Amino acid sequence: MPIRFLSVLMAFAIGAGPAFAAGLPQLDTSQYAPQVIWLAISFGLLYVLMSRVALPRIGQVLEERQHRVNDNLEKAEALKEEAESVAQAYDGALAEARAEAQAIVHQAAERMAADAAERLAQLSERLETEITAGETRINEAREQAIANIREVVVEVAGEAASKLSGGKLDNKTLEAAVDAALKEHG
Repeated sequence: MPIRFLSVLMAFAIGAGPAFAAGLPQLDTSQYAPQVIWLAISFGLLYVLMSRVALPRIGQVLEERQHRVNDNLEKAEALKEEAESVAQAYDGALAEARAEAQAIVHQAAERMAADAAERLAQLSERLETEITAGETRINEAREQAIANIREVVVEVAGEAASKLSGGKLDNKTLEAAVDAALKEHG
């Protein structure tokens, strides 16, 4: 507070008037001319500084920034186009790989079907051979069984006839009678 008191006292001593004494020199009408001159000088200096130094630098920074933004946009566009071409190439390669895989699966299925058909043919041939051999063995066994039955029947008939007639019959007569009976039943 002592500083303010001193400034008011000096203002009265100099004769600046009541506005300066109240601490408001800008409202003192006697001081308007120097204030307007200093305002014009300050404005002129600031205008020259801004137009010659600050504004060109700001313009240069804005221009560089715009160039960087444009370059980045161009790079982004180029990368986008490259990514699209890579994606198309990838899709094409994927489609090609799928088609190739389907072809391989189809070939493998055909190969397996051919192998299965060949094995089936071989198995059928082997089974046919075994069936033919089995039928041959069955026929031989049947003929053998029939021959054995014939001998047994001839023997039994001879025994039966000898017991019934009391005498032994001739083998040729018995065999002829058994053959006639077998032809009748069989």
